[in-house]
This record gives sequence, structure tokens and C-alpha cells, in this order.
Amino acid sequence: MSGTLEDREAIRDILAAYAHAIDRRRWGMMERLFHPDATFRFGTIEGDWRGFVEQARAVIDPCLATQHQLGQTVFGFEGGDVCHTETYMTAMHTIPPGYPLAAVFPDKGVIYSAIVAGRYVDRFEKRGGEWRLAQRTGLYDWREFRVVEGVDLSDTPEGAAGYHDERDPSTAAITAWLG
Repeated sequence: MSGTLEDREAIRDILAAYAHAIDRRRWGMMERLFHPDATFRFGTIEGDWRGFVEQARAVIDPCLATQHQLGQTVFGFEGGDVCHTETYMTAMHTIPPGYPLAAVFPDKGVIYSAIVAGRYVDRFEKRGGEWRLAQRTGLYDWREFRVVEGVDLSDTPEGAAGYHDERDPSTAAITAWLG
């Protein structure tokens, strides 16, 4: 079964909201993206979705910036209430000197970019008429570390770079996800 356009768009909205939540550190959005009993596994992060949020915060919050780019999504509908997806992603992370989790990103003593490319292999379930993630498995396809200049945006004029709070201009677009 191929699913309806509405189902596909609802799932795409969740995928996009997840990337936004990670990059803007809007951790409270996650409860609207995952079913209460959802599980998550990606690299060193594994468990239920609440445990994932705690572990992801430890990885992401020390980064100076992150950006998750989503690529194509393949949909595999199983009846009207289950959909398996594979979504390609590339995630860029700006790592500061003294980064605390060397098992995730090594402390190189300088600011550098850590680029991770991979896929999200998800199981979405529609419960009570609403699609949410029931299971996420993240897979690495490759990663690269680059020492580069200017990635920390410290000399960017006020308002020209994104924020990790309500000052970010995207807030109006995601208000419904904030609860």
C-alpha cells in the first residue's frame, strides 16, 4: 500500500520537525514527535525516546552549532497505520575545544566541523489518527572531521545567525510543535 499524500506529508512534517528540534535545541518538541513507548538507537545513543533526549542533549548542547540536512525519504506503508521509512541525512556539527564526549567527537583542541552522513530508518505508527515515531534506528554511512576557519560565527552581527531559543526567526513556523 502506498499511503495517502496526507499521510506522507504528516510523516515528512515529523522528520523536518525532528531536525529542527535537534538543531535549535528545542528538546521539549520531542514528546510531540515520538509515541510514549518509542525506542531510539543511533551510535552510542540507545533506549527509549526520553533517554535518547537526555543522551542527545549531552552530545549536541556542547556543540557551537549543528545543522541536519534531510534528503530523500522512501516510504513502505504496511496497512493504513504503519509506515517504515528510510531518510538520508547529513548532519554538520561545530565542535569546540574541550568537547566533553571524546567517544562521540574527539577533542582536537581547536574548533572543527564534524560531518556525519547516514540514514534514519524509522517505523511510524498512526495512533488516534496521529502519526508519530514508534522506532528510530540511525545508521552511519560516513563521517569526516575538518579543521576550518570561521565556523563558530563569533564575529557575525547580532541577528544574522540562528539562535537556540525563541529569538530564532523560525519560532513562528514551529509554534504548533511547541505544545
